[in-house]
Amino acid sequence: MTPAAAGRAAEALHRFNARHPWDHNAHYHPWITRQLPHRVTSALDVGCGSGDLARLLARRATRVHGIDADPAILALAHDLTPPALPVTYTLGDAMTGLPPGPHDAITCVAVLHHLPFTEALTAFREHLAPGGTLVVLGLYRPRTPGDFLLEAAAIPANAATGWLKNRGRRAPRPVAMTAPTRPAETTYAEIVREAGRVLPGARIRRRLFWRWSLVWHKP
Repeated sequence: MTPAAAGRAAEALHRFNARHPWDHNAHYHPWITRQLPHRVTSALDVGCGSGDLARLLARRATRVHGIDADPAILALAHDLTPPALPVTYTLGDAMTGLPPGPHDAITCVAVLHHLPFTEALTAFREHLAPGGTLVVLGLYRPRTPGDFLLEAAAIPANAATGWLKNRGRRAPRPVAMTAPTRPAETTYAEIVREAGRVLPGARIRRRLFWRWSLVWHKP
């Protein structure tokens, strides 16, 4: 394929995906909740965005705290959350404004690459109750052949999933996808090395759709 043809194909794929968008993070929300105990007292969602995961956590937690630094997306979270749900939201920085713990469960989805990696994991560890569970879903910067191979596999899967989730219809972008984004700078190897140092015994995996996951149970 010539460079010009490759460029046209990429642009056509971009237009297709724009017509059939879907939330890659929300795709993993059911998996995240399955990593947690059936019932917990306090759950904290760091970088809660529009509150989709926080509302899901309310099915398992007596109380849920969501924190985000973006006032616009946090306002949407308030609007979308029924008053009866035991969810509270805090506007603040994840490094300095975490709600007092300890929390039995802490989740962090597609946020860690916005934060100083080691310091953030250390803060999560300190706010987690003994026996508590930390679940992280993050992004990484591809570097190795394995990284790029998984990325290539995700391209057709991404298009097919968008088509199926939207039943072939044109759809607006999910609300959660309106939050500010930035590319990841940390490689998967760096994530594994540093997370293993801060959180010994953490289970770290590559995931489809340009994600990685971490599950850690505090002793």
